[in-house]
Amino acid sequence: MPHTLTLLFILMVIALVATWLIPQGSFETEEGTDIVIAETYEVHEERELLSPLDLFTAIPRAFADAQGIIFFLFIIGGVLAIIRHTGTIDALLGRLLSNLGGRPGVLIFAVVFVFALASSIMGASAEYVPFVLILVALCREMKMDTMTAVGVIVAGYGIGYGTAAFNQYTVIVAQEVAGIPTYSGWPLRIGILLPFVMIGAHHIWSYSKKVQADPTKSLMQGIEPPEGAEPPDKYPELTWKHIVITLSFFVALGIAVYGIAQHGWYLTELGAAFLILGIVTAAIGKIGPSLTAQKFISGAKDLIETALLVGVARGIALIMEDGQILHTIVHVMSIPLSTVGPEVAGVGMMVMQSVLNLFIPSGSGQAFVTMPLMAPLGDIIGVSRQIAVQAFLFGDGFGNMIVPTNAVLMGILGMAGVPYDRWFRFCWPLILKLLGAAAIVMVGAVVFGYS
Repeated sequence: MPHTLTLLFILMVIALVATWLIPQGSFETEEGTDIVIAETYEVHEERELLSPLDLFTAIPRAFADAQGIIFFLFIIGGVLAIIRHTGTIDALLGRLLSNLGGRPGVLIFAVVFVFALASSIMGASAEYVPFVLILVALCREMKMDTMTAVGVIVAGYGIGYGTAAFNQYTVIVAQEVAGIPTYSGWPLRIGILLPFVMIGAHHIWSYSKKVQADPTKSLMQGIEPPEGAEPPDKYPELTWKHIVITLSFFVALGIAVYGIAQHGWYLTELGAAFLILGIVTAAIGKIGPSLTAQKFISGAKDLIETALLVGVARGIALIMEDGQILHTIVHVMSIPLSTVGPEVAGVGMMVMQSVLNLFIPSGSGQAFVTMPLMAPLGDIIGVSRQIAVQAFLFGDGFGNMIVPTNAVLMGILGMAGVPYDRWFRFCWPLILKLLGAAAIVMVGAVVFGYS
């Protein structure tokens, strides 16, 4: 397999060619919004072809479009380097190992569950990036590998979005577009969270046991761990200084999460919170201004490759948007759903949303484009609008775990140094398990009249 950056560029080329072959068309949208109007799709009479030059101009445009996550990654890298210099991370790892060293299964389940719960309730995603290198070092010390660390983060993130109870980015938007009460249907979504977490945790635990028993079974064979993820030879003692810095970390994260939920904050404010955390950490750790700056720059430099991956990944969707083929893809995929029974159609909606996640990786963006079509289509074929929303949540959430156009996923993989092809080999069987369980839920929801 080629390098992940090469693979993403190849996908951009494929997207460009697709804009030459797939008819260009669009739905009408409600005035002042991105919400499409059902049954208004029209093919454009005059075709606007993108040129090969557009392939290359799309890349700097994609970097500009993804600047929020890119600069957030740089800030996280710099601040974590400052925190690591104080010895806090190594001291915490040493304490965790003394408590959980013989129980990796407990660690795996706990991390997947906590991350899934946070994503389900608050829509957390990019907030997990600061934990990547910490979990990589912890898993490696427990004789697991980098893939295990990335697995617990991404599985928690994806399962949380797939079973989202109150996620403001997906649940609120999808239910508003579908015309059903906000947060309605939450008992089912809360009820299925734990079973799906257990599926994800079991998949990761089974893999980690094989790696612990035989390191040659690791999918990361031959891949060097990223800078800062190697466990130290000796762990420092956990002191009050380390505890105060740790509390400062969670206070900064808590303030940012509160602002996201209550005031609409996102990456800009999240980045600001971590910059303040870096300054506070330097003060507590008695690190001079010049050394603080040096550590910050060193940590940010380590994430240059990650930033490149995120930017190019955004370029794939940008090409398809410029080529005006996204609405055509949605229109064509929705046609077969009107020819089958409601149980099959419910599962088909979920599969369709999973595929569309490759083209529209934004959860709220996907809701705006697809829900105006899926909701009325559900009315026609006997699927409630609540089920249509659940199909969207499953497809969007589980798709987030594997589509290379997802900036958060590519950021996590890049930070951990996991090539995309190896991640695909690890994640694809898990996606099939989750979709299989989700299909059972969808059929049950149709049969029992979930609304």
